[in-house]
Amino acid sequence: MILTVTANPSVDRTLELATPLRRGEVQRAGVVRAQPGGKGVNVARTVAAAGLVTRALLPARAGDPLLAALDDLGLPYDAVPVDGEVRSNVTIAESDGTTTKINAPGVTLAPAQLEALGTLIRSHANGADWVTLCGSLPPGVPDDWYRTVADALVTAGCRVAVDTSGAPLRAAAAGRVDLIKPNEDELAELTGADADELRESLSHNDLRPVVTASRVLVEQIGGSVLATLGARGAVLVTPAGTWCATPPPIVPRSTVGAGDSSLAGFLIAQTRGASAPECLRSAVAYGSAAAALAGTASPTPDHLDLSGVSVTELSGAAPMN
Repeated sequence: MILTVTANPSVDRTLELATPLRRGEVQRAGVVRAQPGGKGVNVARTVAAAGLVTRALLPARAGDPLLAALDDLGLPYDAVPVDGEVRSNVTIAESDGTTTKINAPGVTLAPAQLEALGTLIRSHANGADWVTLCGSLPPGVPDDWYRTVADALVTAGCRVAVDTSGAPLRAAAAGRVDLIKPNEDELAELTGADADELRESLSHNDLRPVVTASRVLVEQIGGSVLATLGARGAVLVTPAGTWCATPPPIVPRSTVGAGDSSLAGFLIAQTRGASAPECLRSAVAYGSAAAALAGTASPTPDHLDLSGVSVTELSGAAPMN
């Protein structure tokens, strides 16, 4: 089972425009979608669509529109009751694939509610193949909460994946993590690398600074790094080897949630016993498929172009444990 934790879930509302966004003007959306969201929820939706067992853990009160949407999808979940309605995030998607996202802060969690969420995680973690700690933290939650949860899970023998940003990411990367999924800016922030240098190198298809920074992070966390690089694909560095992958050609519709699908694709393949390079192939195929879909729709296996993903070994390779 792949267990997902979404501390700050959302209802993701997407407005599709047929023309470029014009600030300060009135425009009409051609299509409007509302989908259950938050990084962990997105991961769970993609995992479920692949036919694997999953469960989403999150804070939300009974009757919340988000829980109704999860019920409609048939996605297994457990929720800790909170005092307000789950936030709504708004994405404006332009016809060329440009997306603008506005995220609300989320419902404040009281200490007792946060403790209840931690208890819920620990009660479900035993026997899970992976526990993923995903997304931003809502008001009232300390920056090191994911780190605290990860410490307890690692001590209990659970494999932990982290996908967050900012201070929670820095705190989470300060100890043992089995898998972490930064983009190039987050990778620079975590390792002290020069973000401008990383971006400049990537513009010339030079992956060496990304690989170097990822190796620093591997040493720091004792696990693996899946560095997602948008349209350039991804780099995977494990204690056993390093690989890069480039995506198949797509027509992008919305990049929102593509990184979540990449993480899901990696975990799906790894749970099924795939080698590290094949896990990377799956991650890039899922991320690309998600970017070609509208809103935060979850890709299914039918959307994948695995053969269109090119994987290259950059150092001595070995199967990932």
